[in-house]
Amino acid sequence: MLIATWNVNSIRTRLSQVTDWISQVHPDILCLQETKVVDDSFPVEPFEKLGYSVEAYGQKSYNGVAIISKIKPKNIKKGFSDCTYSDQNIEIFKDQKRLISADINGIKIINVYVPNGSSLGSNKFEYKINWLNCLASFLDEQEKKGELICLVGDFNVAPSNLDIHDPNKYEGGIMASSIERNALNNVLKARLIDSFRIFEKNTGHWSWWDYRNNAYELNKGWRIDHIYISKELSSKLKNCVIDSSTRANFRPSDHVPVMINLNLDDINVDFFEDEDDFFEI
Repeated sequence: MLIATWNVNSIRTRLSQVTDWISQVHPDILCLQETKVVDDSFPVEPFEKLGYSVEAYGQKSYNGVAIISKIKPKNIKKGFSDCTYSDQNIEIFKDQKRLISADINGIKIINVYVPNGSSLGSNKFEYKINWLNCLASFLDEQEKKGELICLVGDFNVAPSNLDIHDPNKYEGGIMASSIERNALNNVLKARLIDSFRIFEKNTGHWSWWDYRNNAYELNKGWRIDHIYISKELSSKLKNCVIDSSTRANFRPSDHVPVMINLNLDDINVDFFEDEDDFFEI
């Protein structure tokens, strides 16, 4: 099963790029972030024509997440349902549409768009850390249920200095501070592993390049888009790839797709039997 994540920085602006990529790569599941559109205006039809269902959770001009899937998802949840995070009023997280989850092929797919945080010490940074702490609580609840988890998205955190083109310049700043890295590690704990680092131990692999200062042309990037999976799935993992080719598109997103391939042949998968659950390609 091919699972991909991509911050598209506006689905309506990048729609043809996304559908073209799907037609070339044929992912089973594509999780999108920063869709920037309310649910009623999400361009569902182009994806259905390609044989995919769409579950979206968005808002106008900002944020927004979606799950595009060949197999119709079950148990769709939008936002921090089942979260028992007690250090902060969870109501503050409801206005920003940043998380959607669903059960697909026996796996809990959790798609997130973590706040950027703006700058250390700012109110937005405090919001980011609180949001990550709430995500950790949300994952705690899933773990109690014995769920196999695939956590994907734009995390706006470089897990280590290997994930920054110039760590000496940026270490300790936004997306690279110990506070953010510790908050991310608290989300992962010992239950989830970084799919990419199973295969690649070296630096020089990026998923995001700033639009400014010719960052892409100079290959000055960061790895901030991740796919984390339950340890129990590690033996099923065939590969993890960053598809940097899309960054060379005309008017591209500043992020590129990241994808994994899982061999689920020996996992008990619950496919649907109703004909309405299938889409013609």
